[in-house]
Amino acid sequence: MTVPLVIVGGGGFGRETLDVAEAVNAAHPGRFDILGVLDDGADGLVGSRLAARNVDLLGPIDDWLARGVSAHYVVAIGSPAVRERIDARLSAAGLEPATLIHPSAVVGSVALIGAGSVICSGAQVSTNVRLGRAVHLNPGSIVGHDAVLGDFVSVNPGAIVSGEVSVGASTLIGAGSVVLQGLHVGGGSVVGAAACVTRDFPEGSTVVGVPAREYSKDQ
Repeated sequence: MTVPLVIVGGGGFGRETLDVAEAVNAAHPGRFDILGVLDDGADGLVGSRLAARNVDLLGPIDDWLARGVSAHYVVAIGSPAVRERIDARLSAAGLEPATLIHPSAVVGSVALIGAGSVICSGAQVSTNVRLGRAVHLNPGSIVGHDAVLGDFVSVNPGAIVSGEVSVGASTLIGAGSVVLQGLHVGGGSVVGAAACVTRDFPEGSTVVGVPAREYSKDQ
């Protein structure tokens, strides 16, 4: 059965998500009917980039919802907090999230992938991993065995979340960073690019460096 799909966000990750959806269709013809992209703040550049690949810019979310169109959605916005708010709006309108997994991604056995998640090309998800709702795994990211990622977590390109790590909801794991085995990063945190997390951090932490430490404006 073909699933009508809208992608929310016409920025860089939105277009990468389009790549994932198109790759799924190439591997499984007719899986998704890509209706277009919703974006509340799209400029001319977004419109031209979508037009170049024959994808419709559907306009702002509320205007589209007012048309009463029935479709699944995926929120392709990098900010965990913004993604959570938009997901709540669309869910409250009665729409269902779609889950997109690129055919080149590797997903191990007994892995649970939350609704609305996007797993990009070259990402690796090991065995007995649990991903929450609307988790983003960017290209080349790795999630080790028995890891648990909460809702709306983003793992940026090339980042490594090691085995048995737990990451709280709405956390951003920066590009090229590493969270070592068995650690916990609290919800709403930011792990800076190329940081190496060697100890637990509480909710709301912003950590940088090797080994990772709390960020201070005085640094």
